[in-house]
Parts: sequence; C-alpha cells; structure tokens
Amino acid sequence: MSYTTLATDPVLDRILDKAVEGERLNLEEGILLFSCDLWRLGKAATLVRNRIYPDRQVTFIIDRNVSYTNACFIDCDFCAFYRRPQDPEAYTLSFEEIFGKIQELSDLGGRQVLIQGGVNPQLGIDFYLHLIRSVKERFPHIAVHSFSVVELDFIAKKEKMPLRDVLIRFKEAGLNSIPGGGAEILVERVRNQISPKKIDSEGWIEFMRTAHGVGLKSSATMVFGHVETLEERVIHMERLRRLQDETGGFTAFICWTLSPHGTPRMSHFEPAGGADYLKTVAISRLFLDNIKSVNAGWLTEGLKLGQVALSFGANDMGGTLIEDKVLEPTGITIHTRAEDLIRLIREAGFIPAERDANYQIVKIYV
Repeated sequence: MSYTTLATDPVLDRILDKAVEGERLNLEEGILLFSCDLWRLGKAATLVRNRIYPDRQVTFIIDRNVSYTNACFIDCDFCAFYRRPQDPEAYTLSFEEIFGKIQELSDLGGRQVLIQGGVNPQLGIDFYLHLIRSVKERFPHIAVHSFSVVELDFIAKKEKMPLRDVLIRFKEAGLNSIPGGGAEILVERVRNQISPKKIDSEGWIEFMRTAHGVGLKSSATMVFGHVETLEERVIHMERLRRLQDETGGFTAFICWTLSPHGTPRMSHFEPAGGADYLKTVAISRLFLDNIKSVNAGWLTEGLKLGQVALSFGANDMGGTLIEDKVLEPTGITIHTRAEDLIRLIREAGFIPAERDANYQIVKIYV
C-alpha cells in the first residue's frame, strides 16, 4: 500500500500547519506530504524558511570543485566520471595542477575549495596530508571543504588506522569541513543495488558521528530519482535528522536528482522531473527542522530550477563552482560566476548575500 494514496486534504492541512508552527513531523507525516499539492507544499516550506530567515537573504559562496583523480574501484552504477585505476583514461592531478586551479579560484575572490575524486587505491594518507598542508600554506584564506566519506573511510582502512585518528590528522593538517557526498539513500536495499562497494548506511552515519565529534562540520546530501521509494527518501531524511539531534554537525542539506546520461547501467531510468525535485526540496525544509540551511541544487537541476527552489524552502544557492569534471561526462558543463547567482537571486525576489564556508555572511548585495 502506498502512503501517497492515503492522505486527505484535512490530514495534509494538519501536517502542514504543524510544520509551519515549528512542530516536528514524524516519519509517516513526512511520507504523506508526497501526496500534497506542489503549490501548497511550496507555500508551507516558504513560511518555514521565512521564519528561519526573515530578512529574505539567500546566500552563496565563491568556490570550485577540483576533481584530483578519476581512478576508482567502487564502480557506482550512477557515476560516469570514474575510470578503473589501470584504465588508460585514469588520471591523478599533480600538486602544481591542483594549485593552478585553486589560484584561479583565489583570483576570483574564492573562499572555499572542494577537492574530491575517486577512491584511488594507489594514494596513501601521506599524499592527502601533504596536499592539505600545501594548499593551506599557499592559500590560507581558502577553506578546504574536501574529501568524501567514501574516500576518507577507504584511507582509514588502507592505513589500518582508527577513523577518528585519521580525521584528527586531516583536521590538524588544515581540513576545515567535509562534503556530504556518498550518502545517496541511507537504506541498504537501495545501496545494495546502486553502490554495493560503498560504505553502508550505518557506516556513513557512524563516520559523520565521528567527524562531528572531532570538530569537523559537514553537509548532508541525498541523491534520488532512481530505485528508491518515496518512503525511503523520508527514511533517509529521518536518519539525518536523528544524527543532527545528537551532534549538530550538519551545516546544510543538499539534494539532487540522478542524471542517467552517460551512465549505461542507469540509462533505463527516466530522470526525475522538476516537480518531483521541488516537492522533495519543500518536504526536506518541512521535515528537517534541525538543519538550518537547505541548498538549491542548481548544479544538477539547472540554474532556472535552482532559482525556483528558492520559492520551495531553499535559502542557499551553493557555490559558483567554475567547473565540475564529475558531471561533464553526463553532459552538464559549468561556467557559473558570482554575478550569475546574484542575478538569479535578485530576479527571484531575494537579497543576495555572499557567505563563507561556515555559512557566515561576509557581503550583502543591496
């Protein structure tokens, strides 16, 4: 039986009123929201967002992704970027190539770099620690928001070190925070189908618990629109919310839809539509009552749909990014600058505000 066929308007009204008034929704109520009209969801999510951000400011950060290696043995069905370590197309950037990309970011007034790539078994912990120290020495003004859960978990296993010790060493080297990639859907039925070699759901949660415990903040993510059910999307959100109650370590929630283009094993899936994306963003705003920032996923959904998401509960446009080598094989190319995000935020009726890696506002564009 599907929850999405059960809710009547009075039931949905009570759930929406409950969320708008700041009361916590339970799992069943979150699932029932998927049967709600899109515009009612958007209105409720906007009211909640406005309660948290009454000044109508929408934030963004000047940053970029540096995909330092595409060598990977994890074989995720949805990834068009990776190459097996011995593949002729596999690469690992030199430090000088990485520095060159970060210099371009610095020249644009950048504040954060996301260094992230495949799980490359040829790289050890010394490579990463030396890289972080070198980046911080050359660019002390740029926060290193880098390395996925999957990468760091593999490093700990490869080095036969406790995860906590690895994270402390990364933090001491200059790592500021961790991106939330690799969560996908935190349900084993789903993970066993699309990414069976990745860290499991409990492992991902425990990793984040450990990272938050040593003082490393992180984002939280969700990739949807593939084999998961609507119920499993909300189960994923509930697991994030429960951990946030415990640690308070998540700075933002970012969700995006799977792009099947360029990924043969996922090519039979129809991409999730814009309405599904907006509905999921709105429900995340209503359900994740302890994660203050909800990002608009323009990187995968497109700038226009990201702009519309600002009317469905999102309050942050993420980063400029400059380029994204992970998405390029799927046909998505990035050439976004700060002025693009400023214009989109203004056109949507909000006030653009530049932030830093800690989500503190550093400049308001009046």
